[in-house]
Amino acid sequence: MTEQSSRHAVLPEKPTLDGLETVWAERWEAEGVYRFDRSKSREEIFSIDTPPPTVSGSLHIGHIFSYTHTDVVARFNRMRGKTVFYPIGWDDNGLATERRVQNYYGVRCDPTLPYDPDFEPPAKPGKQEIPISRRNFVELCHRLTALDEQAFEEVWRRVGLSVDWSLLYTTISDHARAVSQRAFLRNLARGEAYLAEAPTLWDVTYRTAVAQAELEDREWPGAFHRVAFHLVAPPEGAGGAFADGKVWIETTRPELIPACVALVAHPGDERYQPLFGTTVRTPVFGVEVPVLSHHLADPDKGSGIAMICTFGDVTDVTWWRELDLPTRSVIGWDGRLLPDPPEGVPAGPYAELAGRSVHAARERMVAMLREAGDLDGEPRPISRPVKFYERGEKPLEIVTTRQWYIRNGGRDAKLREAMLKRGGELRWHPPHMRVRYENWVEGLAGDWLISRQRFFGVPIPVWYPLDEEGKPVYERPITPSEDALPVDPSSDVPPGYTEDQRGKPGGFIGDPDVMDTWATSSLTPHVAARWCGEGDVFDKVFPMDLRPQSHEIIRTWLFATVVRSHMEHGVLPWSNAAISGWVLDPDRKKMSKSKGNVVTPMALLERYGSDAVRYWACGGRLGVDTAFDAGQLKIGRRLAIKILNASKFALSFGGEQRSPGIGDITEPLDLSMLAKLRGVVREATEALEAYDHTGALEAAERFFWEFCDDYLELVKARAYDEGPKARSAHAALRLALDVQLRLFAPVMPFVTEEVWSWWREGSIHRAPWPVESELPETGDPAVLDVVGEVLGRVRRAKSEAKLSMRAEVSRLTVSGGRAETVRVAQDDLCAAGNVEEFVLDTAGEDLTVEVTLV
Repeated sequence: MTEQSSRHAVLPEKPTLDGLETVWAERWEAEGVYRFDRSKSREEIFSIDTPPPTVSGSLHIGHIFSYTHTDVVARFNRMRGKTVFYPIGWDDNGLATERRVQNYYGVRCDPTLPYDPDFEPPAKPGKQEIPISRRNFVELCHRLTALDEQAFEEVWRRVGLSVDWSLLYTTISDHARAVSQRAFLRNLARGEAYLAEAPTLWDVTYRTAVAQAELEDREWPGAFHRVAFHLVAPPEGAGGAFADGKVWIETTRPELIPACVALVAHPGDERYQPLFGTTVRTPVFGVEVPVLSHHLADPDKGSGIAMICTFGDVTDVTWWRELDLPTRSVIGWDGRLLPDPPEGVPAGPYAELAGRSVHAARERMVAMLREAGDLDGEPRPISRPVKFYERGEKPLEIVTTRQWYIRNGGRDAKLREAMLKRGGELRWHPPHMRVRYENWVEGLAGDWLISRQRFFGVPIPVWYPLDEEGKPVYERPITPSEDALPVDPSSDVPPGYTEDQRGKPGGFIGDPDVMDTWATSSLTPHVAARWCGEGDVFDKVFPMDLRPQSHEIIRTWLFATVVRSHMEHGVLPWSNAAISGWVLDPDRKKMSKSKGNVVTPMALLERYGSDAVRYWACGGRLGVDTAFDAGQLKIGRRLAIKILNASKFALSFGGEQRSPGIGDITEPLDLSMLAKLRGVVREATEALEAYDHTGALEAAERFFWEFCDDYLELVKARAYDEGPKARSAHAALRLALDVQLRLFAPVMPFVTEEVWSWWREGSIHRAPWPVESELPETGDPAVLDVVGEVLGRVRRAKSEAKLSMRAEVSRLTVSGGRAETVRVAQDDLCAAGNVEEFVLDTAGEDLTVEVTLV
């Protein structure tokens, strides 16, 4: 407590929490309390790679939960003397935004339509979506995200995030697109990005490719169909096993029979060894396919022999690749069977399936099998795990497409080991979250697919020359210079060409795809810190100190950022990762918009106050899922109100000509209280250094209630008196308040700033974090413990007798081994308990208290 920062306290008549958020949020912004100081060196900076929330509707209480954890870290480091690089961004490109625009305005994008400069969406969307051009669609995306972002900012300011709003960025801005495209072009130049035509996981609703990191398994109903394939010639040594000339397989995807390229069984399965190397004909279609062996075939699944189709699932892809099989694609981008059969498949029977949805084609195929006598019995219903896009509503298909990939270790053992090593270098909070990272890296099945067949995103910055026949030469992509970024190949012209050459033989075409949103989000340190932009901010903040995020996107956001930083800079992008858990509903289910069980925060912030909501959030430890509990909000509000009232009491003394100082603190009870507080400062500091905001809050809160319930009651009478003993109380009260306000400041910024303003200059959030040396070294912590315990027993006796706490105690006897500790504070004890006669007896071991009431 410094004399320079003190002033005569100006106390409100009736302290209140109402309106504090508006008052202080506006003042903090006006005074630049949280503004990043660009003049500082890297050693003086603490930098945070803040998650940019997806702008696709509204924030929910889960966002408040995890972002509060990060804000506590930022405030703690700021009070420790660091200038904190704490940006905020909006993730406003990608599928989530497109879906919201479609639903909100009742439109869908049709890239073949021309731009309509006068288009306005209907005031009330109809049942049928209106097709509009890509440019019109993108304009609506920008319009809606701007509205959502305003609402997001209002919530974050209300919560009290101490971000520097001048560092605000969006992932669809010109700068973000330039950063994303620059990194991609450098990946391409180093051979880390490549274009390939290959089987691709495909969402038929969104009509886009999906990466491995975006998959989830869901139970899905289906049925096993027992289907006969026909032997071309009886195999030697087969005996009577195949005397009827049929090989029976069981499949859940009979509609893919026209896509069948082989049958496969395990090489050790004796039942089918005579068939290996022979051929069979497919039912209905009569296409001749080989019978092969592969170790992934499961002898215990179904009949033990399976058909390989291109493609029914990811195992089909593995078999197709490793057995060097042909491709017979039948499913289109829209999830319907293609209009024309694959080469070699008879058009007659295929016409029965062409153009049908997968479900309708399956039903018709089953009927055709039954008519041909190739279906044994009725389909057997089952439920099985099926791959879905995490935002999708229908099972994924696998179609052959040309896509862009970035190497991530999925097919490169050396790179995989480098990624595992990076995970070991990172400091994880909590440490066990590292296992999730390692499991993901070790389980990678392929490189990172980054291209998407969507409209609102960062365009792939590539054109392709057209040969004399007008066919794209994909092997010779044309790229822009970095100083030309950002570019949109659908409207911009590549170097050396003119617009009138677009789409013509000898001219060019632009790549129509955009990047996966993670391809841009994996560069948030670069976007936020203006990589390759103006100034030298990036060099001062990168690698960053902290990446906070939730655990379910370790495989996407965290891993992808590590990959990009490793490739571009050869380092980790940050030194620490703080992984938060989910917020659960009262039934302990994850809150999500799709389940309809989310709690929106604004009503809670208005009802209980932001400090109360932040208090609840900080009760959840990193990496632990936490159930939403309105009861904790009530406790948090009660704590905030108590801080107001206790602070007013503590500051109502010491109005003498000379302000009381640390040298005035002489009484044992005062020194004992401050000695205990010294330990709390140490405990809270160590907790926050270890990213344990819950432990720090628990330490501060535990002491605060003891301070209010015991110390304030014990010291009250002396504080109202005069003389050296009173001045000791006044000084102790002010010093204890000063330290406790700073301990609570990162968690409860509004109420602590309000109280600080009553008697201090400047913002508490720019004040130094408390250190043990601010508090007296002398003092026995046991004094307050024992005296407080005795006072508690006096209160209990009065309560049980249903008397007022001011009721007189005619005789108080304290005995036992710890009784002597009470002697130094017996005057304060007797005054607080209204004790007429006090007897101290050191005989015995256990503390004994006898209360005789009048």
